[in-house]
Amino acid sequence: MNNKKKIPNATMKRLPLYYRFFKNSEKSGVDRVSSREISEALDIDSATIRRDFSYFGELGRKGYGYNVKSLLKFFMEHIQGNQKRNVAIIGAGNLGSALLNYKFSNINDRMNVVAAFDNNSSIVGTTINDTMVHHSDEIEKMAKDHGIDVAILTLPAEVSQEMAERLEAAGIKGILNFTPMRLDVSDGIYVHNIDLSVELQALFFYMKHI
Repeated sequence: MNNKKKIPNATMKRLPLYYRFFKNSEKSGVDRVSSREISEALDIDSATIRRDFSYFGELGRKGYGYNVKSLLKFFMEHIQGNQKRNVAIIGAGNLGSALLNYKFSNINDRMNVVAAFDNNSSIVGTTINDTMVHHSDEIEKMAKDHGIDVAILTLPAEVSQEMAERLEAAGIKGILNFTPMRLDVSDGIYVHNIDLSVELQALFFYMKHI
């Protein structure tokens, strides 16, 4: 997609929401939807939806709306691509275990959680939701053997940078970072940060100003 760099980050973050909406619409047997219906379902104004879609060309027709199957296929290709993503969860403690029990296939059927890693001897060797927890020492070998290219990082902050460097050296191309640390990696790897404390503070702020 040649115009990828021109698409605003805010638009990129909304694409998975659109994808999930069209996926649910298809499951419900809906053939076509209007921007108003998308707006009401996602609480995004219609003008924003039309502007987001305009970055990708003509996705709908005036007076007709959007064909659900066509848009589902479009967003699937642009969000997921045509390849399977093999994912590892680094840290199988409370948060890691919760993520292992999450049904990622409901939102992305091309995402495959192939392994989890931890250095806690009481966890290593156990299975959580059909996923084996391996010792952290095996990360490099497992990444190579299983073609792991995405890691979800749920480690203590003090060891997250060292782990990020190991993951990069092992060929990982994307990290979903749940630690409060901002990881220092090269341009060849993309890090998406999710700081739950920051998100909670933002929630408190919005609640205060309702």
